[in-house]
Amino acid sequence: MRNRERVLESAKAVFSAGGSEASLEAVARHAGVGIGTLYRHFPTREALYEAVYRREVEQLGELAEQLQCAPEPVEALRRWLRANVEFVATKKGMVAALALVAHGSSELHAYSFDRLTKAIGTLLARAVAAGEIRADISAEDVLRALIGMCYMHDQPGWQTTALRLLDVFVDGLRLRPADKAAPGAKPAKKKSAGRKKTR
Repeated sequence: MRNRERVLESAKAVFSAGGSEASLEAVARHAGVGIGTLYRHFPTREALYEAVYRREVEQLGELAEQLQCAPEPVEALRRWLRANVEFVATKKGMVAALALVAHGSSELHAYSFDRLTKAIGTLLARAVAAGEIRADISAEDVLRALIGMCYMHDQPGWQTTALRLLDVFVDGLRLRPADKAAPGAKPAKKKSAGRKKTR
């Protein structure tokens, strides 16, 4: 089990770097294991790609659960979304292979979409309940925005740009002080000017 986790962690690092070094041999070298050990745990290239992907999704789900206890709901949401940029970096390094895996398994796509939207939903609902962000955006909206920010940039250093846009996006969700009035509160009645009391 220790070798398996070491291989998965190394695969994440190698796939994130991408390029010609994203090979199974490079993963084995990075993990300090023989290629035979790698194949014993992951008999096919696709099996390793899928295992890395599922592990990343699961870790993001666990992070969302941990962040539900964070004192600042908006910052908890921001931290979780920023963690997703690292996940996308890993995914980009194996995007072609993942396309093949996903083509044969719609369950993989359904699993990841469900897990990630639920994770966003819990953090989003908490921030809305605290009166910190607007309530007219869904978990699916946030996920699509996140994907767009990550995939519109492919040049080196794209993560820095994505993280900056992410901060702008989260700040844009915040409610202004004037918008934080209690739901259902009626505006104060204006006093009529110039009216005199009759005796």
